[in-house]
Amino acid sequence: MTDIATAIGALPERTVLVLDDDAPLRTRLGRALETRGFEVTLVGSVAEAMQAVKHHAPAFAVLDLRLEDGNGLQVVEVIHNERPDARVVMLTGYGNIATAVAAVKAGAVDYLPKPADADDVARALLAARDGTAPPPENPMSADRVRWEHIQRIYELCGHNISETARRLNMHRRTLQRILAKRAPR
Repeated sequence: MTDIATAIGALPERTVLVLDDDAPLRTRLGRALETRGFEVTLVGSVAEAMQAVKHHAPAFAVLDLRLEDGNGLQVVEVIHNERPDARVVMLTGYGNIATAVAAVKAGAVDYLPKPADADDVARALLAARDGTAPPPENPMSADRVRWEHIQRIYELCGHNISETARRLNMHRRTLQRILAKRAPR
């Protein structure tokens, strides 16, 4: 963490906007980024984020992709209109290739799955402009990625186990056993 804090301390501007509708996660990530040297603004909705960006466009932003009142990609566009050199990292609990591509096309420098470690977020924000951040120290396991995907499909199917099992091409009872277990690490 000291290398990260030193790199952040050397920045000319350290403002970061953290947008997430999950209040505990938003607060925890905000505190962690603050201890590393960032000047943090916390917001919980797209509307609040738009207002914060219009008031003062941050040098950095950490945005949730899916929010109750919209999409974090809308905020990426507004940030880049106000401040083209801003560096944005997208966070999501629903990681898939299509949304990662959309985030990068909108101007995000990286796309991290939740829950993201504060050091991984800081590394992504500080990555060289022409490069990418180094791989995370603690990436999600393959079992966790599979579990996240199943949870996403289950949610998109309105928590209908039979429909989810059909779409995932698995037996309904197998799906029930997976859903009854805790998330793998």
